Amino acid sequence: MTSENDHAESVRALRQLRRMRTFYAGGAVLWAVSAASAGWDDPGSRQMWVSVVFVVVFAALLAMTSLWLRRQQADHSAEPAHHAAPRRTAWSRHASA
Repeated sequence: MTSENDHAESVRALRQLRRMRTFYAGGAVLWAVSAASAGWDDPGSRQMWVSVVFVVVFAALLAMTSLWLRRQQADHSAEPAHHAAPRRTAWSRHASA
């Protein structure tokens, strides 16, 4: 069984992977738009090819991050779910009659 610290670190790692996946997806979309725009204005230009290279780089980073995230989630599926601590019952503040 993993310690509490290992569990917290793995939860942070999953959260960070999700953030990076979103960042890489946004980068890939923006560079794809840039490549399409540069290709429309001047097909075969250096700007278009640089944009295409960046699309490929961001797509590869997105694919690797998604693969790592899927593997991490598969590893944690066997562990019991972590739920928040149960809340205490509220103190009744009613005045007795």
